[in-house]
Amino acid sequence: MEDVLREALRALSSHSRWILWNLFLAFIPLALSFWLFRWRQARTWFWWIGLVVFIAFLPNAPYLLTDVVHLIRATQAGYSTWVIAVFMIPVHITAILLGTEAYVMAVINQSYYLVQHRAQRFVLPAELLTHALCAVGVYLGRFVRFNSWDLVTRPDEVLIITLDQLTSERPLVVMFGTFVILTVVYWVLKQITIGLLLRVRYARQGRNVFKEALD
Repeated sequence: MEDVLREALRALSSHSRWILWNLFLAFIPLALSFWLFRWRQARTWFWWIGLVVFIAFLPNAPYLLTDVVHLIRATQAGYSTWVIAVFMIPVHITAILLGTEAYVMAVINQSYYLVQHRAQRFVLPAELLTHALCAVGVYLGRFVRFNSWDLVTRPDEVLIITLDQLTSERPLVVMFGTFVILTVVYWVLKQITIGLLLRVRYARQGRNVFKEALD
């Protein structure tokens, strides 16, 4: 058992050091979404700056979906089945799910804001635009290795390379595939998330969610 734990620590150190940092980056837009879209406040210049930061950091949340490559590499590194099954897979899948859920909640908050401001007809277009922008951001992060703060530190380089990628066939195919995956994953997790939130609300009100759903 001691050997398994030692091997697990070595595996996590080699293939999972990204988890805490990437989750931190993923939860930045989630926290901003509550401040921007759920707290009632005037749209001051400070609010607009927060919105720009939100857009810049939002791709960090779905970016964790691509971190499955670390899990694949770990399974190919020759570790024992116990280490892969008991340590690597649960840790990586949990991180990916948390990052994806952070993305889903952030976009739900964005949609809530539009509904509250009587702009419900823009919810779907805004969600699709968000998925498209994040697909571009995820590609630039995974393959070009840009970070969110490069928009400030290297704006000219980000603009030139982004335009170059957007006019190349292969990157566009990858971005479109990412967009489709984000759209489907978001829709599924949105239904689950809203369902869980409603169940909690009904439970607090003493209502039977199953009875009301089936009546």
